[in-house]
Amino acid sequence: MQETIIISLGGSLIIPEDIDMEFLKEFKELILFHTKQGKRFLIITGGGGINRKYNNVARSISNPSNDDLDWIGIAALKLNAELVRVIFGDYSHPEVISDLSKEFSSDKPIIIGSAHKPGHSTDFDAVLGARTLGAKKIINLSNIDYVYDSDPKINPNAKKIEEISWQDYRALIPSEWSPKLNSPFDPIASQAAEEEKIEVVIMNGKPINNLANYLNGKKFLGTVISW
Repeated sequence: MQETIIISLGGSLIIPEDIDMEFLKEFKELILFHTKQGKRFLIITGGGGINRKYNNVARSISNPSNDDLDWIGIAALKLNAELVRVIFGDYSHPEVISDLSKEFSSDKPIIIGSAHKPGHSTDFDAVLGARTLGAKKIINLSNIDYVYDSDPKINPNAKKIEEISWQDYRALIPSEWSPKLNSPFDPIASQAAEEEKIEVVIMNGKPINNLANYLNGKKFLGTVISW
């Protein structure tokens, strides 16, 4: 049976401020290498810097609701999704799939997903995609190395966590989602992943060798969250 790998590709890697072309080239090369080994990928993109800029302008000029800000974020990540789809060319399914809760199929080795409605982050869409495809592992790629027991930006003594249960992880993060939430894996997605018994690996997408190590079954830097 063909292995399906779910990747939640953080917008902070695609477009931290400007589009990171070097990262995208390396990411494409690595993913295509593994498709030739028989793997299939579902990649769900985040919004990144462009989403942050639009949200900041909206807050400065108006008083947007969380749903308003989420709709802006969805538009931003759909733009990123189309970029990633085009980058993979003929290896990718010809359309970005927005509603990952519905059954979908493709004869292509790479499928790109985006978002369907407000109320959660890309993380939740990755869980939806995993549930639909029957996958039990998600790679969450962002710009952080590990989950920590407290915010390392505030607490210099924060300790990295290499393995943690969903119960203990959910105790570390807020219980509710908001568009401003800064959490390695959002609370709505975490609850759903725990219910589905899905393992999530939190890791930094840079350097790309870290992801390569994981895909090759070698030692990698990151946090494994499981039940």
